[in-house]
Amino acid sequence: MKINMSTEWLKASKLDLESIRYIVEVEYLTSVVAFHAQQSIEKSFKAIIEYKNKKIPKQHDLLKLKILIKDVLDIHDDDILDTLNNLYIDSRYPGDLGLLPYGKPTISDAKEFYVFASDIFERACILLNIELGSE
Repeated sequence: MKINMSTEWLKASKLDLESIRYIVEVEYLTSVVAFHAQQSIEKSFKAIIEYKNKKIPKQHDLLKLKILIKDVLDIHDDDILDTLNNLYIDSRYPGDLGLLPYGKPTISDAKEFYVFASDIFERACILLNIELGSE
């Protein structure tokens, strides 16, 4: 039995969203929410890239990945993708852990990241006709 890799990417994306759901209201974990939101979006994008039978790049930059799927999934908010990119990179360096230019993400930021990532996940599921749903 052949594994549908697009489905596997989306299952992994869903796990990130489920993790966010448990911590989105916890103020000291907002940078972790940002990390999981970035990861969820990256995996949703890679599910679409896989579906298009293209080679999955070893790339984490959401803006660059978005270019590879722009013909099938339109994302209008490059600012939030850029913000999540920066928070993801910063999370690798503890001194800058999850800081925005104005400091750590707020709970409001975290909720925005969650909604944005959830929307991309749902749109990817619809596009690929894969039923996983978000919890």
